[in-house]
Amino acid sequence: MRAAQIIEHRKPLRIGEVPDPIPGPKDVIVRVEASGICRSDWHAWMGDWAWIGLSPQLPIIPGHEFGGVVEVVGAEVRNFRPGDRVTSPFHEGCAHCTNCLSGHSNRCDNLQIFGFGHDGAYAEFVRVPNADFNLIRLPEEVDSLTAAAIGCRYMTGYHGVLRSNIQPGNWLTIHGAGGVGLSAIQVANTIGAMVIAVDVDDVKLEKAREEGAVAVINARKENVVEAIREITKGGAHASIEALGIRETIMNSVLGLRRGGRHVQIGLTTNEEGGIVGLPIDAITAMELEVAGSLGNPHAAYDGLLTMIAQGKLNPKSLVSRTVKLNDVTDILTDMTSFKTLGFNVITQFR
Repeated sequence: MRAAQIIEHRKPLRIGEVPDPIPGPKDVIVRVEASGICRSDWHAWMGDWAWIGLSPQLPIIPGHEFGGVVEVVGAEVRNFRPGDRVTSPFHEGCAHCTNCLSGHSNRCDNLQIFGFGHDGAYAEFVRVPNADFNLIRLPEEVDSLTAAAIGCRYMTGYHGVLRSNIQPGNWLTIHGAGGVGLSAIQVANTIGAMVIAVDVDDVKLEKAREEGAVAVINARKENVVEAIREITKGGAHASIEALGIRETIMNSVLGLRRGGRHVQIGLTTNEEGGIVGLPIDAITAMELEVAGSLGNPHAAYDGLLTMIAQGKLNPKSLVSRTVKLNDVTDILTDMTSFKTLGFNVITQFR
């Protein structure tokens, strides 16, 4: 099969023929029809996240946002057959730990991630381990491009909005109008939240307005915390930080009203190394809450896919362009300077 591999950090990906994946008895091979190029792939390419055990051993095929068709099933797979249209969360659960059994597969004790622990979906075929648990069947109304769009960033934004406990008519600030941020804006707008988008790029902020933000703040032009407090008359009910940057994390927490809830989605860059200070006295005195949010558990996919199938959510509107496998290095390079908008999705592998 044809695939793109990270051979060396920050160097062009090697694109060419590699052996087809071989399924184990519980695995499925999926023919990839669409594969998103995610900022998490950029972190893998940069060599980040060693501090949380997510710096992959090279060479590796990145890619964890995909939609496609079942090609081959292992001997012990019971729920899927060749020809089934499927996707999978980027986080693979083991199906037998306490978290998986309680519906929190995104917290799996044995969690693995496509393109980090093993080869991912920048390829014509991808192996899905423990497929009866990890594969998600797609409704007829959801095509492979949409499935790739929800594979990481959109479903992560969706879960983050749920974790915020936001109510209709409440103020929700979203820091970062990249893929996760735009996804969260669209979801939050759909459920009736009053969304403020914060970024440093006016083009991304305009896209945020298109997806439902009622107000935008350019962090290079305004004092973010003061602007939030002015717009909301006292602070947001909840905020989502989708970048993992020290300054935006602080703005997110300090922009809350009393009793507000900060949701941390963004994993940090090499500069923070996973450690960021928090205004702990303000958190205590204002009874603020801080919640982490990772991916979207398998059990929550039914609600997400139903809303997409009924047209209430439209992840495809965030796909800025479809690209060829040969384009991936250029797009990862653009991510370094935050030049990408929305989702770039590979749909041509040859």
